[in-house]
Amino acid sequence: MAGGPMPEWQNGTSTFSSRSSLRSERSHAGPRRCIQRWHPRARPAIKRYPSIQALRAIESVARNGALWRAAAELNVTRSAISHQLRLLEADLGFKIVERSGNKSEITPRALAYAEDVRRALSMIATSTARVAQEGLTGSLTISATPGFADGWLCLHLGDFIAEHPDVVVTVLSSHKMAETTNPEIDTFITFGHEPRANLRTEPLFAVEFTPLCSPAYLSRFESFNDLRILQQATLLHITDFTDWEDWMALSGLPSEDARRGICYSDMNIVHTAVLAGEGIAIGDTVLWGKDLREGRLMRPFSASLHADTGYFICTPKENIENPIVEEFHKWLKSKIEFSRLSSSRRP
Repeated sequence: MAGGPMPEWQNGTSTFSSRSSLRSERSHAGPRRCIQRWHPRARPAIKRYPSIQALRAIESVARNGALWRAAAELNVTRSAISHQLRLLEADLGFKIVERSGNKSEITPRALAYAEDVRRALSMIATSTARVAQEGLTGSLTISATPGFADGWLCLHLGDFIAEHPDVVVTVLSSHKMAETTNPEIDTFITFGHEPRANLRTEPLFAVEFTPLCSPAYLSRFESFNDLRILQQATLLHITDFTDWEDWMALSGLPSEDARRGICYSDMNIVHTAVLAGEGIAIGDTVLWGKDLREGRLMRPFSASLHADTGYFICTPKENIENPIVEEFHKWLKSKIEFSRLSSSRRP
């Protein structure tokens, strides 16, 4: 055979006699066996997949922000979580957790990997439920404030649809931030914590409202953090002067100084104007947080409004046990918590 050593029966001058000897040897050697010969050839690289336990561990640690919380969620010991993370570090070739004194923190690279793992685990769970015919089917109607719908919900809702492709979602946006009376709505996302009858109200996240503007607009002034720049600045308002009046009173400035500039009826229009460098507005640090992190907006002053309130989930009592509503709430809280942890760990 080509590529292997030449058999002895081909090495002499008499091929026939060699073959006869070979047959004689086989007759005395016992039952005839088939010997399979093969040649080494290039094989495609085999992909390595980390264990599902390790993947669940890193996803839970990233989402919960602590090893002990992940251990409690997965019903294992903290040392078991640490062991799975060490195995995963060996597979990935980079650190997952770094210690700072007595505190352990997940690394930015591991955090990004955990987000991919979360999506993959969600796809596996969704596919499993679909094959088992246990997936959710039906419709979900959500009411959300315009700012939340535009600044957060529409950027992430595709992940919920990916997990539950047989659920048809409708999002209605109301300019009444505390609107909860529409009987066609399954669940409401509102701003403020006014008492609401016949609803279960749960806090979603707190927010801060503070002056925000573009770097280009702020560069027009010599002193970035001097309150006196507001005397020359174009103030942008949402509906009325209330937010600017309250903020100036909080900062020790005359509230009448707020009654100038441009009033818009929609928060999204104000957001567009601020990004374009048309002025400075009292903005939401959560919904406009991505613009702040990526440098499109700046926060020149530290004082803020509404730190004691925020966004809430309000659900009519008849929908509390609706499985689609329950799953949406679970997804929403998990997604917001993961986004918050990701933002807090960005340099």
